[in-house]
Amino acid sequence: MTNAIPSKKQREELRKTLKARFEKNMSRHPGLEWAEVQAKLEANTKSLWSLNEMERTGGEPDVVGHDNKTGEYIFCDCSAESPGGRRNVCYDREGQEKREKEGLHPGGNVLDMAAAMGIEPLTEEQYRELQQLGEFDTKTQSWLKTPADITKLGGAIFADRRFGHVFVYHNTAPCFYRGRAFRGSLRI
Repeated sequence: MTNAIPSKKQREELRKTLKARFEKNMSRHPGLEWAEVQAKLEANTKSLWSLNEMERTGGEPDVVGHDNKTGEYIFCDCSAESPGGRRNVCYDREGQEKREKEGLHPGGNVLDMAAAMGIEPLTEEQYRELQQLGEFDTKTQSWLKTPADITKLGGAIFADRRFGHVFVYHNTAPCFYRGRAFRGSLRI
């Protein structure tokens, strides 16, 4: 992955996709206007690369809020299930390296992938807010940004929605599963 701004054609395709998703899911961002979001995107073309990476890996990013203090729009992965292009990953590099020494082959790790994409993994609070906008991860799970007091002990947290409720669980950071990825957010 190179952190290059998408080509003009890619930018136009991405804008069309984002606009269509924005208009189809107005309940995720009541009171917000696409023209204002588009103006912000055009003024910050570097962020288009991150949004393109979110889209490319199956995240289906959409606007989920606006920070009135900073003027930033908040994009989040809104795919029904945890993004397919980010599955089979350990939580952190230490966990990934441990699994690789055991002869296993995770697809990477959450923290390095998120940093490379220029996004932040969702916190538990952000994940619960997202779940108020729809039903996400009813068949998959998403790693969450884990507090340092848990990671220093080798753990990490993840969440899903089952039986009409959001559940947050724990696991060791080296664990990786076919149905577990991570969701990210981006402020523009």
